[in-house]
Amino acid sequence: MLPLLRFLSDENEHKIDEAIVALSKEFGLSPEEQQKTLPSGQQTVIRNRIGWARTYLAKAGLIETVRRGLFRMTEKGKTILSSKPERIDIHFLEQFPDFVAFRDLHHKDGDEKKEASGEAQTPEEAFDDAYQRLRADLETELLELVKAASPAFFERIVVELLVKMGYGGNLHDAGRAVGQVGDGGIDGIIKEDRLGLDVIYIQAKRWDATVGRPEIQKFVGALGGNRARKGVFITSSGFSKDAVEFVDRIESKIVLIDGQELARLMVDHGVGVSTIQTYDVKKVDSDYFVEE
Repeated sequence: MLPLLRFLSDENEHKIDEAIVALSKEFGLSPEEQQKTLPSGQQTVIRNRIGWARTYLAKAGLIETVRRGLFRMTEKGKTILSSKPERIDIHFLEQFPDFVAFRDLHHKDGDEKKEASGEAQTPEEAFDDAYQRLRADLETELLELVKAASPAFFERIVVELLVKMGYGGNLHDAGRAVGQVGDGGIDGIIKEDRLGLDVIYIQAKRWDATVGRPEIQKFVGALGGNRARKGVFITSSGFSKDAVEFVDRIESKIVLIDGQELARLMVDHGVGVSTIQTYDVKKVDSDYFVEE
């Protein structure tokens, strides 16, 4: 927060984009670091942190919003900056009653521990972090259930997932296509699109052991025997390094989906999971408050 306050020491009105450029330069952020986003992918980390630094400083009365999208330092902010503080953080701002009142609305024990250890997060970062932990636990539990399922049920999972992803037409058509071939390393053939303009060959294996290069070569050979060039190999386990490297070198387009990726896709497309709660994260619409 101190770098942002220093940036405003020229007493001019500034936009957040100007602060992002200036502070990115001060922190020596590379282009890649400047583009790094929160786990949600909805906002860059630097914009999120500067945005909340602006909010905290404003709640403490050190800066103010003068008009749409523009803010500047207040007289109180000038006084604080002239005292040459070594650091401005949450604890520093707690000397201001208005900021304390604001924090009391959001304060939690977990936040106190993180702030004390210097690991304070913005609300969006904390929200995204909690979501990622919940998601990781869900994917782990889901994969365990997939591995415990029968081969027939695993096939059903694959069919439903492919249909949810837009392949195979409907469940009835896809169900007839997948699992009915079983010829030379191919478990099924499914439409690439609902019109059936092209097809994709499927290999679906509920295995515990790692899938090696020989199995992939067998699948590729089966594709060649059918004059096909597109295939998806799905397993509940994983692929060896040799198998992955082999796929990267061949002309045929083969997509490998291991157990972890399978679990992620199932969550993304709502297969084997259900929604228990939905949160709408909103922000102020600045355009709404513009008076003509």
